[in-house]
Amino acid sequence: MSKLKISKRQLLKLIGLGSLAFSARPLLAQESLTRIAFGSCLHQDKPQPIWDAVIAANPQLFLFLGDNIYGDSDDPAVLAAQYQKLSAQPGFQRLQEMTELQAIWDDHDYGRNDAGVEYPSKEASRELFLDFWKEPASSARRSRPDGIYTASTYGPQRHRTQIIMLDLRWNRTALTAVPSEAEQAARVAQNMGPYAADFSAAASLLGAAQWRWLEEQLREPAELRILCSSIQVLADFTGWESWANFPAERERLLQLLGKTTSSVNLIISGDVHWCEYSQLSLSPDTIPLAELTSSGLTETWEAISPNRHRVGEAYAVANFGLIEIDWRGDKPRLHLSVRDQSSAALIEQRHPHF
Repeated sequence: MSKLKISKRQLLKLIGLGSLAFSARPLLAQESLTRIAFGSCLHQDKPQPIWDAVIAANPQLFLFLGDNIYGDSDDPAVLAAQYQKLSAQPGFQRLQEMTELQAIWDDHDYGRNDAGVEYPSKEASRELFLDFWKEPASSARRSRPDGIYTASTYGPQRHRTQIIMLDLRWNRTALTAVPSEAEQAARVAQNMGPYAADFSAAASLLGAAQWRWLEEQLREPAELRILCSSIQVLADFTGWESWANFPAERERLLQLLGKTTSSVNLIISGDVHWCEYSQLSLSPDTIPLAELTSSGLTETWEAISPNRHRVGEAYAVANFGLIEIDWRGDKPRLHLSVRDQSSAALIEQRHPHF
């Protein structure tokens, strides 16, 4: 397509992204993190009143977990135009002025609904994504041949927080549809999604290089690790996108996290357009894995899927997640919450480590 031949500089100038600048003071590597907010599923064409509550929570860091725009195009000019709409949102402008932002993508800002390895415009999409989020020119995210995964660590010794952001798009193999027409019809009637688990040896979410990188990151010293997944990890319903669609990959991740006992581990996720808290015990003698899902900042979905690992209720209203960290003990104590646009707590939990 001729449109794909537009240079990045011409494209950014045309759309206006070239003049966008985040003015928040960057976090210092030695700063102890005590308040981290996060969210997902943010539509650039809709009002975004949620930012008032986020700003009132005064986070040091905000983590965008994907679907940060709804671009849904193979044309980078279309994606760039959607980023420009987000950059013009007053609440988003205020957020970027007060706190550091980090982001990973999901399907709609990657470029196509439920897309994976086959998406044809991934290189152009990567450039737009990383330019918008002000990723340094020297960042490995710009040059890796297999995606934009990244990790960073904040805080002094004994107060170290590691943020791990996975790329679940670049290498993800095709999703598997439910084979039975009767089951497909039943799922459609319940608005529960068409996908089934893929047990084939070729099924992949991360790809080999990202798996090696993740294993290395989990060996890095940290008192708190926050694993950022654009799709849910612990939920085992496969109708929509989730790690459960790739059971071998999911089991590999759970076992890795179960062995990483030197730190307090927390999974955060988005995508589903509702919020919930989940726990899963790998064995009777181990601390359960914990996952806090926040979705969406603007998007909601009333047909909440089953999740036998859910603790308490799920809520389909605009929301954001908040992680509050108390460093006064031998290990960090986490107060986890999901809040609505009035700042009311929909979900409140203590991390199961304590």
